[in-house]
Amino acid sequence: MATITNPLIEPRLRPGPDRAGIIDRWIYVFTAALIIAVVLAGFVPDSVKLIATVQSGKRPPLPAILHVHAVLMGSFLVLMLTQTILVAVGRVDLHRKLGRIAFVLAPALILVGFLLVPVSYHYHWHAAQAAPPAVRQKLMHPFVWDIILLAQMHIGLLFSIFITIGLLARRSNAGLHKRMMLIAPAMAAGPAITRMPLPPLPFYPWLLLLPMFIWDVKRNRRVHPAYLICLAVSVPVQTLFVFTARTPWWQETAHRIIGV
Repeated sequence: MATITNPLIEPRLRPGPDRAGIIDRWIYVFTAALIIAVVLAGFVPDSVKLIATVQSGKRPPLPAILHVHAVLMGSFLVLMLTQTILVAVGRVDLHRKLGRIAFVLAPALILVGFLLVPVSYHYHWHAAQAAPPAVRQKLMHPFVWDIILLAQMHIGLLFSIFITIGLLARRSNAGLHKRMMLIAPAMAAGPAITRMPLPPLPFYPWLLLLPMFIWDVKRNRRVHPAYLICLAVSVPVQTLFVFTARTPWWQETAHRIIGV
């Protein structure tokens, strides 16, 4: 008699005790919660200061699309955590139904994210131009948003690739699906991490995936293809960013792209 398998439940490669089964389910919840904690730790204090400067009149009002992006990103993170919890507690049926939201939310987040890039650039460009001469000279040489522009573009590209792979694997490859749905937001957590008092290093987003990766290797005695895909895509993109971001070529290219 044929065995009916659930495509959202990845078959165990090695049987183990109940404790291992519990970790199998909850390691993804832990990873999702860790990503959210880092995003909140990075953005909340910075956002409070930013809003305070706007209210005091030291900054012009924030662009509306920035608020839209914040709402979409917050919604996506809540959905991510909810989905991991639903699978952990065995509510795969509800996980499937709720997962349809991601097919609308993820493209909307990607679109708004790319639309936000030029808006944010122009916002800070005009703010720098309106600053006193001494401050303006400090802000413009080099203009830090030239570097941020490239960072936003490479983060948006990585998120788009990984979330697309995750969504497409939803019914055909449970293991790839659930890992990619966490890899995508982890790789996009860079802007939150840069707001923390940490040395500027490019590998911090990888640390968010480290507990999940270590457990995967320990449990299954192999590196899951999801991590190899992440490595193959993100390393060239991030290397290009590191060696390009501060060059005069990119500064000129950024100005041509934005039209300033």
